[in-house]
Amino acid sequence: MAARSVAPTKTNLLSLRQELALARQGHELLDQKRNILVIELLALVDQAVDFEGQVNKALADAYAALEESVLDGGRLQILHLSGAVNITAGMQISSRKVMGVRLPVVNTSFTEHPPYFSPTEGSFWIDETIDSFKKVLELIGKLAELKVSIMRLARDVRRTIRKVNALEKIAIPELEETVDLIQDRLEENEREMFVLMKMVKQRLAMKEV
Repeated sequence: MAARSVAPTKTNLLSLRQELALARQGHELLDQKRNILVIELLALVDQAVDFEGQVNKALADAYAALEESVLDGGRLQILHLSGAVNITAGMQISSRKVMGVRLPVVNTSFTEHPPYFSPTEGSFWIDETIDSFKKVLELIGKLAELKVSIMRLARDVRRTIRKVNALEKIAIPELEETVDLIQDRLEENEREMFVLMKMVKQRLAMKEV
């Protein structure tokens, strides 16, 4: 790797040493960030797998409750009663930050306007069906939160890894090589100056004799 072309002066050497120290510090911080992001990413992936299973189970339970409602009251009655259900679902989206990465937080809420039908028209299975599908919506909102968070974290992990590699494999070695080269040149110049001054001193001493 080619070192930078920099004039071998003490000022330049000091400046490059400061730049090298900052690069090493930046590398350490980015490496810590990468590790934290990877840990968070893996945790979210595990949660997403778990929530996918919960969503599938909740959907199966909801459709099973719906089938029981149809068997209990008949398809026409269920269609009639479904039109009377007045529930508004809403999703409130906020955010949180992990090492500077903004991640969504999804909260599902329901606004209900009961009663939807008379006590004689309803049944346990109708109420169970309504509650089951509400649970499905809540879980889907949470699963969406996790999947978006995973995509954002994965993207930032890739960017952070590229920066860490650039510092580790290019910037820091190049700075180290340049600092060593300038240090060697300055030491060589000092030796040459010492030899020159010694020769001058010897000549002056010979003339005095």
